[in-house]
Amino acid sequence: MQDEQIKPNFEFVALMASLMSIVALTIDAILPAMADIGIAINSLDPTQNQLLVTMIFLGLGVGQLFFGPLSDSLGRKPIVYFGFIIFFIASIICLVAPNLEIMLIGRILQGIGLSAPRTISISIIRDTYRGDYMAKIMSFVTAFFILVPVVAPAIGKAVMGFTGWQGIFYLQLFFALVVGVWFYKRQEETLHPAYKVPFSFKVFARGTKEIFKYKETVSCTIISGLITGSFLVYLSSAQHVFEDLYGLTDTFPYVFAGLALSVGLSTLMNGTLVLRFGMRNLSFMALLAFTVIAMTYSLLFFNSNDPSITVLLIFLSLLFLCLGFIWGNMRSIAMEPIGHIAGIGAAITGFVSTILSIPISIFVGSFIEDSVWALFLGLGTCGFLSIILFLAFKTRPLFASNRAFSS
Repeated sequence: MQDEQIKPNFEFVALMASLMSIVALTIDAILPAMADIGIAINSLDPTQNQLLVTMIFLGLGVGQLFFGPLSDSLGRKPIVYFGFIIFFIASIICLVAPNLEIMLIGRILQGIGLSAPRTISISIIRDTYRGDYMAKIMSFVTAFFILVPVVAPAIGKAVMGFTGWQGIFYLQLFFALVVGVWFYKRQEETLHPAYKVPFSFKVFARGTKEIFKYKETVSCTIISGLITGSFLVYLSSAQHVFEDLYGLTDTFPYVFAGLALSVGLSTLMNGTLVLRFGMRNLSFMALLAFTVIAMTYSLLFFNSNDPSITVLLIFLSLLFLCLGFIWGNMRSIAMEPIGHIAGIGAAITGFVSTILSIPISIFVGSFIEDSVWALFLGLGTCGFLSIILFLAFKTRPLFASNRAFSS
């Protein structure tokens, strides 16, 4: 069903982007409401409430491990419907949760449910197009996806002002319902019956065994987990840092949006620069800069008060500029030698990196109470370990020649 001649229409791109964007809306829209949610469920420890953000990633990691292979067996559309059903049930659990433990169950289930549209949207694009058109669609979808974290906290805060924190979950349900109906009405099944593969747990065993043959794939998967984990520390503690420690209750959504734009800018820049310098060279230099920036902050403000908000934002902006050159390139390097098992390979590597990121986030986040210093030390430590792994298991020399720039 792949086509290199028919140009993708705007509706298809918008629908695929919407399927992926529900994830970002579900994660980021509740950030301004974390304190209010904590009060409602009798959880007043901000470090514990960070789990409301972190645990959804556990669901995303587990869900994608199964929904990808299941869609190869049952088709794309049934899996998306099943994911939406889980998400609706999970959202109701969050709305009626009497305590933190029950709400965490709801957030994990939200992640499991949303892993279906997030994963299957990529499969649908891959089923339908190839070559330059596929790359173009993915660029548009990614650009749209990046915009959601920019506006989600502001939307969440606006909704909360009229309806309370519960309105944010109702908004998520409404958006999911609209996208689900849109998907049902306008998107055809893209997996041809001839290409359906019977589901088997042996697939995971064979895929895992195959992946461990490639040391660079394993190292880049671990690096993705380390960097994602360090970013999750920021994401889960952002409300506490900006509202509680810096008193930016009213301007928090705008500060968060500005920092998200840093990631978006570098992601767009990476699409151009990677063709010139090569993904290994770019990702290594970004890892190096990421580590130096985080460690510089850790040394400058060791055993002292937090700096002004201006200084903090400068350091965070520089760090987030690095992320856009790390995430996509690390995933591409990891997938490069396992193209022959791309589907299960993407599921397993995505699962491993996500699951690895969660304990990192929980551990480092537990130290962010009265100061942001632990955040930067955690970022720097993850970056330093990533550099060691990258240099130890790289398969090609860095900056060897101009030919390497196109690798």
